[in-house]
Amino acid sequence: DNLREGAEQKVVFITGRVHPGETPSSFVCQGIIDFLVSQHPIARVLREHLVFKIAPMLNPDGVYLGNYRCSLMGFDLNRHWLDPSPWAHPTLHGVKQLIIQMYNDPKTSLEFYIDIHAHSTMMNGFMYGNIFEDEERFQRQAIFPKLLCQNAEDFSYSSTSFNRDAVKAGTGRRFLGGLLDHTSYCYTLEVSFYSYIVGGTTAAVPYTEEAYMKLGRNVARTFLDYYRLNPLVEKMAVPVPRLRKEKPPPYKHPFVRGSASNYPNGKGDKKSSVNHKDPSNPF
Repeated sequence: DNLREGAEQKVVFITGRVHPGETPSSFVCQGIIDFLVSQHPIARVLREHLVFKIAPMLNPDGVYLGNYRCSLMGFDLNRHWLDPSPWAHPTLHGVKQLIIQMYNDPKTSLEFYIDIHAHSTMMNGFMYGNIFEDEERFQRQAIFPKLLCQNAEDFSYSSTSFNRDAVKAGTGRRFLGGLLDHTSYCYTLEVSFYSYIVGGTTAAVPYTEEAYMKLGRNVARTFLDYYRLNPLVEKMAVPVPRLRKEKPPPYKHPFVRGSASNYPNGKGDKKSSVNHKDPSNPF
């Protein structure tokens, strides 16, 4: 209902927690959701132009049991996208059917699929993408990670890689990358379990829950840049504090530059004593 009348339904599909032990992915996903439903001007513009479909937890039974990688029945769900069973992999089967339904709908353009994970050995946030024979499609695929690198200090484009390893054939990124057409881009978004290094420094900064959620917010913001919606964002009106009116001095005296002791009563220029607040900070 938020979309502009007659607008094409451009869909961004996001999934998370297919591996139950990768808890940082939930915080990143939470950051995306919290930002998108907020009243921030960027969030409002995104809701007016894009449809976000989010499945924040693909492996709820594994999460409940405290498993690290598998579901209740012992399956690594991120290796069964090719032919998920409605009985053994119900969440995967349901999400896949929904994606195929949207893909076959002429009124819907499924433009992004992002699966959020956490990495136990590498640092920073980074992405995995696919390799295509079409050179132009391959180059276009690199745009979103590059934009995200500009928006998020903890995201590393140098750690981002594009591959088609056989061992990853059953993953969501690989399967959907082969199923969807050239207008769709599929990624795995990885984030470190422990820390990140800001460009130009060598010190590792430990990740916190807030830092993970901030990465999620920056992922959402990056769609504004990708679709060039920046001019539509309403400029937030910053309230400028009103300064109290000054009373005229009881008598005139010549203006003298120097310290406060040069002024009558040693109090300095009364105008300089007014508390000028920073207009960028309304509080």
